[in-house]
Amino acid sequence: MQTGVLRVLRATAASWWRHRELRRTGQTALAQRLERQTVLRDLGYLKQAASLPNAHVICGDGGTFLHLGWTTVSTLAPIERFPLAALAVARGTPFIDIRSVTDVTAFANLPCVARDGSVDPDPCGPGRSVSLTTYIDMVEGLGARIINDPRPRQSI
Repeated sequence: MQTGVLRVLRATAASWWRHRELRRTGQTALAQRLERQTVLRDLGYLKQAASLPNAHVICGDGGTFLHLGWTTVSTLAPIERFPLAALAVARGTPFIDIRSVTDVTAFANLPCVARDGSVDPDPCGPGRSVSLTTYIDMVEGLGARIINDPRPRQSI
C-alpha cells in the first residue's frame, strides 16, 4: 500500500468530529484505536474496489457513492470532499460523473448495476440489473462523464 494512501486515510480518520472530541477530552488512546479501525475498514473498501468486477464511484448532485457490490459507502459531499472515493478513483476504480446529466427521469429509470458481476437475462422490470459496461453505455448517452472507463477501447 502506498504511503500517500495511508496518510490520507489517517488524516481523514483523525479529522472526524468524534475522534477530535475524544482527543479534546483526553481520551487519546480510544481515539487512536477508533482511528486505526477506521483506516483498516477504509483499506478494506479500497481493496474491494480494486478487486470487484462491478465496483464503481458515482458522483451527482445528491453526493458521492462508492458502490462495492452489496456494500455502498456514501456522503452528501462531492467527490472532491470524499477522500475514500477519490482514492478509489485514483487507484483505477471507474468513476461516473453524473453532475452534467439533465434528464433525471431517464437516469432514474436506468437499471441498476449487477452487484456480483452477473447479468440478468431479462433486464426489464423492477429489480433489473445490467453489467457495469452496459450501465456506462446507458449513462454516457445521457451526458455523464466517465473516468477509468472499463470498456474495451474500439479502434476506428
